[in-house]
Amino acid sequence: MMTFHREGRSIMLGSFGLFLGLSALNYYLLFEALFGLFVFLELGFVVLLYLVVQFFRIPSRTCTGGALDIICPADGKVVVIEEVEETEYFKDKRLQVSIFMSPLNVHANYYPISGEVTYTKYHPGLFLVAWHPKSSTDNERSTCVVKNANGQEILFRQIAGALARRICYYAQEGDKAQQGAEFGFIKFGSRVDLFLPLGTKIDVQLNQKVKAKLTKLGSLN
Repeated sequence: MMTFHREGRSIMLGSFGLFLGLSALNYYLLFEALFGLFVFLELGFVVLLYLVVQFFRIPSRTCTGGALDIICPADGKVVVIEEVEETEYFKDKRLQVSIFMSPLNVHANYYPISGEVTYTKYHPGLFLVAWHPKSSTDNERSTCVVKNANGQEILFRQIAGALARRICYYAQEGDKAQQGAEFGFIKFGSRVDLFLPLGTKIDVQLNQKVKAKLTKLGSLN
């Protein structure tokens, strides 16, 4: 069963109203005078409306990850797997896994593990393209850390991109995070970074396409 995200209600309604207005104007000006151009433009309007509506789709999925499994928090493609220095919260070396979301992906974001939310912070910033090396530190972003029952913490970060102009995040410190439950949404493209303990077993590869709530990124020790 397919549903649509609440963050898209006003945008979808506005897009539908714009579609009706443009279609009416197109019919009035071109239907009889230039029928071929009328059909071409009308098809373009339909495609644009479809792209907006499908962006906010939420497919029905069941998360079946185990207690130590790290489940993919977003649809997209794995673009980074490397050891880095995480400077905001851990301030030490971590294993970074990054998922790039195109405008055609589902854009709801989900908790990769269960536990307690121990840290959240929103950072205003720039809107560099999501694959830019500095987008992780310079772009608009939100950071969330969850500690599991064994005391292990992972950090995940929503990052806005050149098209994404609004990050929506719902996690608050002290919340109980449930693996596979929604913690946020990014409008119109971007990426999610995860920072994992060194030694974490990784089950995905670079350029692999992944699905939120379904793909297992790796396992904590």
